[in-house]
Amino acid sequence: MSEQFIENIDKVIIGKRDVAEKILIALLSEGHVLIEDVPGVGKTTLAKSVAQSINCSFSRIQFTPDLLPSDILGVSVYNQQTTDFLYKKGPIYKNIVLADEINRASPKTQSALLEAMEERQVTMDGNTYKIQEPYLVIATQNPVEYEGTFALPEAQLDRFLMKIKIGYPDPEHELKILEKIDKQLRAEDLEPILSADNILEMRDKVSQVKVKKSLEEYIFKIIRETREHEDVLLGCSPRAAIALYKAVKAKAFIEGRDFVVPEDIKKLSVDILSHRLILKPEERYKGKTSEGKILDILKMVQPPKLKEV
Repeated sequence: MSEQFIENIDKVIIGKRDVAEKILIALLSEGHVLIEDVPGVGKTTLAKSVAQSINCSFSRIQFTPDLLPSDILGVSVYNQQTTDFLYKKGPIYKNIVLADEINRASPKTQSALLEAMEERQVTMDGNTYKIQEPYLVIATQNPVEYEGTFALPEAQLDRFLMKIKIGYPDPEHELKILEKIDKQLRAEDLEPILSADNILEMRDKVSQVKVKKSLEEYIFKIIRETREHEDVLLGCSPRAAIALYKAVKAKAFIEGRDFVVPEDIKKLSVDILSHRLILKPEERYKGKTSEGKILDILKMVQPPKLKEV
C-alpha cells in the first residue's frame, strides 16, 4: 500500500519518489511537513496530489499578508434565535490541510497553527475542540530571501517533523514532463489510495518496529552534538529526537522491515534536524548552512557496529 501511494503521486510529480516517500513517513509518524523551494517546482501540486491520494477531508488555506487567525481557526457568530454564540469551525479542522505560502502571512497568523499542529486541538472562547486523526499539515514556502515573506519563528519550525526541498528535476525527467505536457495527469484526477482507517492501521504497525538500544543512543548522540557544537547557537530540542525516532521507524516500515538500521537515521537526519538548528551569525556569514552542519555532525558521530544493531 505504501508503494501504491508513492506511485500514485509519481504520476503527477514525475521523478520525485523520494519526496513522496518522505511525506508518507511524516504522515505515518503523526508529523507535519514544510516544503521550501523556489517557485515553479511543484510544491502546491505535490501537496494537492498527497491530499487527493488519501480519502480524507481536505482544505487549502492561501496565506497572504492580510490573512487573520479567524480565517484559519473559525469564528463565533451570534445566533439571534438562541441568543447565544455559535462557533463556525475554520479550515484547520480538515484531515489534510495545505498551508500554501505560509511565510507570506504575519507571525500572528502563523501562530494560529501552533496548538492545532502539536496538540490536535483548538481552543476558542474557553472551549477546546478536538481535530480528528489522521491529521497532516503540509505547508509550502518560498525561501526567505524572496520579497514579501515573514520568516517562521523557531517555535513554529519545531512543529514540523521535517522540512524538505523538491529541487529541479533531472534532465531525463524534465524532458519527460515536456513530452507529456498535453496529456499530463493532474492532481485532481488521482484516485484515492489510502483511507483514514488504512493510515491508522499502518501507524499501529509502525509503532511495532523495533529500535535497538544502540540506535537509540546513536540518535541521542547526534542530538547532543547539535547542542554542544561550537558553531551552533541553538541545538535540537527533545521534540527533534522524538521526531527522528518516529520517522526512522516509519521509513523501516515503508521498506518492509520491522527493525531500524543506521542508514535510516543517516538518510532522514538532515530533513528532520536542519530546520531546528540555528548556526552562529559568524558561521552564516561564511556561507555555512544548517544542512551542511548536520552532515558534518553525521561524519563526527560514529554509528553503532553491525553486531550491535
